[in-house]
Amino acid sequence: MSAIDLSTPSLRTGTESVPATDGPQTAKEFTSDQEVRWCPGCGDYAVLKAVQGFLPQLGLRRENIVFVSGIGCSSRFPYYLDTYGMHSIHGRAPSIATGIATSREDLSVWVVTGDGDALSIGGNHLIHALRRNVNMTILLFNNRIYGLTKGQYSPTSETGKVTKSTPMGSLDHPFNPVSLALGAEGSFVARTIDSDRKHLTSVLSAAAAHRGTSFVEIYQNCPIFNDGAFDAIKNNDTKADAIIPLVQGEPIRFGVEGSKGLVRDPETGGVRIVATSDVGEGELLVHDAHNPDPSTAFAISRLTDSGYLNQSPIGIFRQVERPTYDDLARAQVDDAKAKVDGTSTDRLTKLLNAGDTWNVN
Repeated sequence: MSAIDLSTPSLRTGTESVPATDGPQTAKEFTSDQEVRWCPGCGDYAVLKAVQGFLPQLGLRRENIVFVSGIGCSSRFPYYLDTYGMHSIHGRAPSIATGIATSREDLSVWVVTGDGDALSIGGNHLIHALRRNVNMTILLFNNRIYGLTKGQYSPTSETGKVTKSTPMGSLDHPFNPVSLALGAEGSFVARTIDSDRKHLTSVLSAAAAHRGTSFVEIYQNCPIFNDGAFDAIKNNDTKADAIIPLVQGEPIRFGVEGSKGLVRDPETGGVRIVATSDVGEGELLVHDAHNPDPSTAFAISRLTDSGYLNQSPIGIFRQVERPTYDDLARAQVDDAKAKVDGTSTDRLTKLLNAGDTWNVN
């Protein structure tokens, strides 16, 4: 998947109301003077560099970009970017970002969160931001562990995971973040990898160009408390079989020389993996992220880790257009302020003074 050229105004649909910069910018201008403090080898470094390198492509003023984070290792992000930002409350970043996006149409709003912050205490806030389709981009760093609190199992840790809080192995069934986002009717849902700079930047470009809530899960390695969690999709000897690339309008194939592919499963109504030599080219499922029905995208997301350790579809699962909460809210306020029947009284004032109201002297 190639990167989107956001210098073309017609493609900047996600930030069409945000003032553009007067000239070109560099990654250095988006890098703060704060010392970056993550463990050596943490995948957060790679994501930070990718974001710092990508932000100039937006063509937006730094003062019109805001990053809101919750609590966790990834939530230090706002300190390291020379934009506006807020290190907020555990799990509540999507709610705070909703208020910002609704009240300030001139801002490009981003949320940085982790698998614990977003899917445990923040689960309710995340799903409602997705269903409302607020203009924001949510980056969920998934390392399948609690890193900041030193290695407890998280909502995405695999069943049987032995950690400090589960010495006999976790009994929980893990969340699949992409499936969760699709179930909440997310209008843009994607997954990428911290170590694949080209793919990460490409997905970020598409997410930023989308008007509505963009949800991007980023597989991110924690070298201290969960090292090697995603080795299968990063190792050159195994990644061909482990990564199922999703490219809009192309048949879904993977494996060495495209030896495997996806077809519809008439028995389950979902999808299944086949050897491409066993089926005709025309039987392979063609990826369509623009399908308004999320059923197929959801079925593809269920292949995560299915039958192969760390096997994962990677790319944009869903990318559809629908009205956004903040646009509708602003239109509703404007409508309420409209004058009534040619008088000087607006509808909002009339509403506030209607019914059981009285004056207090």
